[in-house]
Amino acid sequence: MNNHVSSKPSTMKLKQTINPILLYFIHFIISLYTIITYIPFYFLSESRQQKSNQIKAKPVNSNPESAYRSINSLDGLASLLYPGCDTLDKVFMYAKNKFKDKRLLGTREILNEEDEIQPNGKIFKKVILGNYNWLSYEDVFVRAFNFGNGLQMLGQKAKTNIAIFCETRAEWMIAAQACFMYNFQLVTLYATLGGPAIVHGLNETEVTNIITSKELLQTKLKDIVSLIPRLRHIITVDGKPPTWSEFPKGVIVHTMAAVQALGAKGSMENKPHSKPLPSDIAVIMYTSGSTGLPKGVMISHSNIIAGITGMTRRIPKLGEDDVYIGYLPLAHVLELSAELVCLSHGCRIGYSSPQTLADQSSKIKKGSKGDTSMLKPTLMAAVPEIMDRIYKNVMNKVNEMSSFQRNLFILAYNYKMEQISKGHSTPLCDSFVFRKVRGLLGGNIRLLLCGGAPLSATTQRFMNICFCCPVGQGYGLTESTGAGTITEVWDYNTGRVGAPLVCCEIKLKNWEEGGYFNTDKPHPRGEILIGGQNVTMGYYKNEAKTKADFFEDENGQRWLCTGDIGEFDPDGCLKIIDRKKDLVKLQAGEYVSLGKVEAALKNLPLIDNICAYANSYHSYVIGFVVPNQKELTELARKKGLKGTWEELCNSSEMENEVLKVLSEAAISASLEKFEIPVKIRLSPEPWTPETGLVTDAFKLKRKELKTHYQADIERMYGRK
Repeated sequence: MNNHVSSKPSTMKLKQTINPILLYFIHFIISLYTIITYIPFYFLSESRQQKSNQIKAKPVNSNPESAYRSINSLDGLASLLYPGCDTLDKVFMYAKNKFKDKRLLGTREILNEEDEIQPNGKIFKKVILGNYNWLSYEDVFVRAFNFGNGLQMLGQKAKTNIAIFCETRAEWMIAAQACFMYNFQLVTLYATLGGPAIVHGLNETEVTNIITSKELLQTKLKDIVSLIPRLRHIITVDGKPPTWSEFPKGVIVHTMAAVQALGAKGSMENKPHSKPLPSDIAVIMYTSGSTGLPKGVMISHSNIIAGITGMTRRIPKLGEDDVYIGYLPLAHVLELSAELVCLSHGCRIGYSSPQTLADQSSKIKKGSKGDTSMLKPTLMAAVPEIMDRIYKNVMNKVNEMSSFQRNLFILAYNYKMEQISKGHSTPLCDSFVFRKVRGLLGGNIRLLLCGGAPLSATTQRFMNICFCCPVGQGYGLTESTGAGTITEVWDYNTGRVGAPLVCCEIKLKNWEEGGYFNTDKPHPRGEILIGGQNVTMGYYKNEAKTKADFFEDENGQRWLCTGDIGEFDPDGCLKIIDRKKDLVKLQAGEYVSLGKVEAALKNLPLIDNICAYANSYHSYVIGFVVPNQKELTELARKKGLKGTWEELCNSSEMENEVLKVLSEAAISASLEKFEIPVKIRLSPEPWTPETGLVTDAFKLKRKELKTHYQADIERMYGRK
């Protein structure tokens, strides 16, 4: 993982092309405006810079191994959102009673669907969507209660597993609340998982019932149901699909509405149901593992409540006026936690998808409105890949402007960057220059929460400037219920992930092999360990991995060894500076095991050695390859390419030919699309212990290889 550094404004400024005399005049006007607006600002408000310089977390004692805690939790870690609400069903009951008739979950009506033929002959499905239709807290409660009772009548028992394999939508949250109420253990699987991973998760958890959508049943589950012998009931959330004769005998397909109707009828009998305890499993969340098969993380009710308690404290003035747009996978801990935070505070949640998010999104018919335009959210979570996409799209639009418009935008951008670095606001720029850009996300966003992977300083500053709101960058893992750190809204520094949340504490453990020590000066460094009630119960049916990654201290507190390397700034904020493992999270959140990629490709006749590389700032894998001289020379001859050995290895045409061979082998080895290297560098020199790039046992030395090929890494990823 690349080091996070707080970039100076001067290094992120946009370049302008404007007459120097006119530029001096504009700068004079800007300086005059700054002086006039600074005087009232100075007297009427506390500078953001002053707040930013405040201490945010401290070690609890002077020992280098001491844990850091938020200054708001030095005397004890927070674990409850509301008094007495120690399970998720109680949290929802509290919210339902408080916000009874308020709107909670919203879904847009589909008015029309059309097939649009593209110039290249491909057909894209386009939709025209209407207004959001809303369910109140009371509506959601009744539907969840009836659904849970209906599942119970289908044979689902308390403390047994039930799977949800579905896109992010209102029915997902209703199903989850039903499971929390009736103490069913909810197994979550990404809708993007491949067949073998789905089969593994469903069979490992021994589920008999699965909740899914019509589309996923037809595209993913239909072909694998015969491989899930315990499966008895499939519940589709959006109407009944056609019945297939090839379905195994004994598997029945129901609609969610039918199960709710069954539950409503059964609830007349007032049959009591089992209530969960704080220590009971709420969710078994499947996340990628280094073996390629996903691991199930067991998350208790108390884990989730502690995590969302910590997150809530970093969102000021959270309440009924807020609107959250839900479009990230609910099977991801970031989205599930964010929605539970909103649900417990009276916020509305409007559902969307990456394909319908904005007016320009791929499924939105030209001339009709995307979801952000209709919903006008105030809160939004995003992964860096989506923010990077927004950044590139806006900058492409800026480059297409007339010279005058472009220079005006750049002047305003650079001026605002200077003001932000001093802790000041720019109301005129926000109103006149950035209003249109802000409108891309509806125009009302007051906080963007970024998680899942590190966000580059350039993109973070761009979002601050153009969307006129703070970007709360967070750090957490599924194993810590997504909770760890989040930056304060008034801290506009880049490259940091904030101070520990009030629900947890963080300590740094020495990693001698990597040369990181908690006694390092000027900043303590080491492997990040997270402790608190948000630290989960471990991995489902994987005691060895649980023992390797978790431990309990002498006080009975649970700790997670993250495998990430961090350092603390003097104000108590954390930076992520490295990774222990070769398991890398890509920008969109997928995990790639570099060793698995190498193992699938290194036995090719064309390959003498290979090192896969990826980092969390980018969405694809690259590779460094030592080709076999005989095989490469023969391939070059077949393709009509000539040159010396060095010339062939430095040839982009040769790189592309080798890449084709690698891609075919990767597909044959059943690598996922995101695991297949997209670009490679051919190395004319072999890697030997003498070069320092491999050990005496010829194991790859990743750090040294990264340093050696740094220029190639920048070329393959493109400088930013």
